[in-house]
Amino acid sequence: MPPSPRQPTRRPARSSGWVIGRVVGAPVVLAPSWLVAAVVLTVMFAPTVRSRFPQLGGATYLVALVFVVLLFTSVLVHELAHGLVGRTRGQRPREFVLTVWGGHTSFDDVAPTPLSTAQVAAAGPAANLVLGALAWGAAQIAPSSSLSAFVLVAAASTNGFVAVFNLIPGLPLDGGRVLEAAVWAVTKDRHRGTIAAGWAGRVSAVVVAVGLVAWTMDGPLPQGGAQGLWGVVWAAVIGAFLWSGASAAVAAGRSQRAVEALTVAAVGTPAVAVAHAGTVAEARAAAAAAGAHEIVVVSPDGRPAAYVDLTALAAVPPQDAGTTPVLAVTVPLPVGAVVDGERTGRALLDDLARAGGFSPVVVALVGGRVHALVRVTDVVSAIRS
Repeated sequence: MPPSPRQPTRRPARSSGWVIGRVVGAPVVLAPSWLVAAVVLTVMFAPTVRSRFPQLGGATYLVALVFVVLLFTSVLVHELAHGLVGRTRGQRPREFVLTVWGGHTSFDDVAPTPLSTAQVAAAGPAANLVLGALAWGAAQIAPSSSLSAFVLVAAASTNGFVAVFNLIPGLPLDGGRVLEAAVWAVTKDRHRGTIAAGWAGRVSAVVVAVGLVAWTMDGPLPQGGAQGLWGVVWAAVIGAFLWSGASAAVAAGRSQRAVEALTVAAVGTPAVAVAHAGTVAEARAAAAAAGAHEIVVVSPDGRPAAYVDLTALAAVPPQDAGTTPVLAVTVPLPVGAVVDGERTGRALLDDLARAGGFSPVVVALVGGRVHALVRVTDVVSAIRS
């Protein structure tokens, strides 16, 4: 239930679901998948209620549902704590979402420092510990062995469980975000922290899945039968979710590191500019003299107007090169298919994304002069690898 680590270049679309309110301007969204979790958890908790209060009959499931609603209220408070603390640290909450997995908080901005990351992450479990303490205190006041005392103790226990579970040191959990902040603070490398916490999350996913299966079969939940099967399936799904989130964190850390290291020299091919009225022979000579592999044709006003198709260029016989116009072997470039070749990292990627909307091949300019030719596919490959 940690805040999202992503830093979008533009505001993403809101998550699908029902908006049930707004907090500090951000919508609180109830995802359709929440209904699945509500049904599953109600079915799993009902036998425990029945064993303590057999006289309830059909109302057993109503009590179990009340418990589940209290659980998700705790999750909502957990997420709101992330958002409110993040807001005090300069981050703008985008949305609070309750899902089949519990919930998540998304921000429009990434945390600026390791300390901010740790504080925002720890706020959620801290809120659950406070709720758990309040529920436990209320249970001590309620009549002993009463239904209200039972529900309050269950609420206190689950809040404690949610707090401890989320402090497991591995992404995508809050403890993973704290671990990420610690590694970031020590190494001065945010992405190294993300990758380390992602790998820790993979290990945690396996441990959690095995532990939940054991707890379901031998702990306070019913053993065997349909409820036991539900528990095993639920444990496997949670383990898969944690593994997927951890793997996504590792991939995100690596890709963000690649983005920061992005330069035109790394993804582009040196190019030389030739006049639009030139011939194939002149273009070949200019490329050889400059040691460039790519050739860009410029218009009379100096704008990159086309690039040479190297396959078509190679197909022109030497005896015809002096009379064949270079424009005969070019691919037109639309206006806007240029980037600043001196930019690096995220700024360069944003520039390439904009220019890539005009053409899959763009020209990098340095000081207003043709410097390199960049293919969007090469950029994608560089980031992925």
